[in-house]
Amino acid sequence: MGTDGARALLERAGTLTLQTGNLLNWGCLRKKCPATPGEEVRDCIQKTLTEWSSKVGQDLNQEILEVLECTVAQAVEKINPEERDELKVSAKLFIVGSNSSSIRDAVDLACSALGVAQLDSVIIAPPPVEDGTSFSLEYLQPYWHELENLVQNNKIVAIGTSDLDKTLLEQLYLWAQVKPSSNQVNLASCCVMPPDLTAFAKQFDIQLLTHNDPKELLCEASFQEVLQESIQDTKADEWIPLWLLRYSVIVKSRGIIKSKGYIMQAKRNSF
Repeated sequence: MGTDGARALLERAGTLTLQTGNLLNWGCLRKKCPATPGEEVRDCIQKTLTEWSSKVGQDLNQEILEVLECTVAQAVEKINPEERDELKVSAKLFIVGSNSSSIRDAVDLACSALGVAQLDSVIIAPPPVEDGTSFSLEYLQPYWHELENLVQNNKIVAIGTSDLDKTLLEQLYLWAQVKPSSNQVNLASCCVMPPDLTAFAKQFDIQLLTHNDPKELLCEASFQEVLQESIQDTKADEWIPLWLLRYSVIVKSRGIIKSKGYIMQAKRNSF
């Protein structure tokens, strides 16, 4: 049944939640290194969808769900509570087609998937601004406010930003109740850290990190294409990705990655 069963479930669902599990458990991904972060995301989503759809339908009493969970069971790996203090759980959250209200959903799902009560650090990448709109403090505020709530509720320890210049980072720092602990800088846009940004970060103890993520790690068209390739004849153009979270679990004392993966959510637009 496989793909037919998956297609039937997709057509009845309104929300799709996808979890890759620990990519270090995926033999096929270990053998080849994707050239870019965008290629890795596409690869992981496609393999998860393909693997999941091949298993669907073996249970004849398959329940029709409004929220469909798509996972590869053998790759799912929760953290052993006895090891929790030795590990740092970090995430970067890319908001794609939703507003700030989805941040809580993403953090809750990540905690549940990893079997932890809180994440040690979350960096936010708000959706790219539309033409004619400037990337400003006002644009960032609702996302940051939602992160602050999660810090106050002990779901996150530290929160950080991505791609802010010195002016915007300073504006955020002065306005925010919970101050940014880090700011990621894309080395494609600047080979050397701007001196004014470095000086400000040093003065206020903000860690400057580097990344090589594109402005849009997963766009709507790319997700729909992967969905169509993985589950043929599905109405892929009805599905809109809401957010994508990339997590890593690092052994503090040794600095090695114990686990990494992606969690994402998409919704189906009813035409």
